[in-house]
Amino acid sequence: MNTIHYFNKIVKELEHSAPLISNDEAQTLFRHITGAKKVFVAGAGRSGFIAKSFAMRMMHMGIDAYVVGETVTATFEKDDLLILCTGSGETKTLTAIGEKAKTVGGTLAAVTLSPLSTIGKMADTTVTLPGAPKDQDGRHHETIQPMGSLFEQIMLLFFDALILRFMHYKELDTNKMYGKHANLE
Repeated sequence: MNTIHYFNKIVKELEHSAPLISNDEAQTLFRHITGAKKVFVAGAGRSGFIAKSFAMRMMHMGIDAYVVGETVTATFEKDDLLILCTGSGETKTLTAIGEKAKTVGGTLAAVTLSPLSTIGKMADTTVTLPGAPKDQDGRHHETIQPMGSLFEQIMLLFFDALILRFMHYKELDTNKMYGKHANLE
């Protein structure tokens, strides 16, 4: 099989996944973001890269957004939101970060495959995304892709859709957002 054949199969998997995401959960996350003083994101591995891309787009919209662990990350406070991006919901470093956020009194959101996980149960709100875990144990829907790729792709597209929702809400367009794009690159 050729590369484009696989590409088309991936697109079909994504199309099949979109209707499995709860609009109510998405709307709840949207409300938490709009109500937060600052928004923090964290994830490990590829989920962490996607979390960073979401923080970047929030910054482009004028949201005070940070990536946990960066040297320029602000202090997390009571009126802030932490979004943990994790397929398993069991990543020990993310669990510790979530516990700290709860101790401070902020709001915790989980974007995960596993709402009944440690992080899912700890979260104030959860967005459950479809996909397959890294270990491909068969509990989630099937994929031809390796490890957590389907979950990670769905998370990227979900966050991009959430950005479009914000753009509509804030009456922003690409040109307005581009004014906040890095200019020292």
